[in-house]
Amino acid sequence: MDNMISISPRLYACYNCHNHVALHDDIVSKTFRVLAIRRLAHHGRAFLFSHVMNVVTGIVHEQQMLTGLHRVAEVSCSDCGEVLGWTYEKAYEETQKYKEGKTVLEKFKIVKDNW
Repeated sequence: MDNMISISPRLYACYNCHNHVALHDDIVSKTFRVLAIRRLAHHGRAFLFSHVMNVVTGIVHEQQMLTGLHRVAEVSCSDCGEVLGWTYEKAYEETQKYKEGKTVLEKFKIVKDNW
């Protein structure tokens, strides 16, 4: 048993406090581009995750985005409160329904951990 290798999951953590927020295996898409928009003033590259952990969800509101109208809520790190992205509660466009229940984390707000 001494020769067993322990393989731990690759994680993403909050860049501010290193609280684990997502698993690499839960990435749905790495091709999200985020622009500054009314309430969600974010920008740059982002990842879409099927599951996240150790985050707090803010107030749900309607948000007009490049891909149409969505009901979204900001997500923040549960340890330090840093806003990391948002979660899609509802997509009104049929082609965007796959986003429902998923969370976008901005690339510059997360760091690799345990890689």
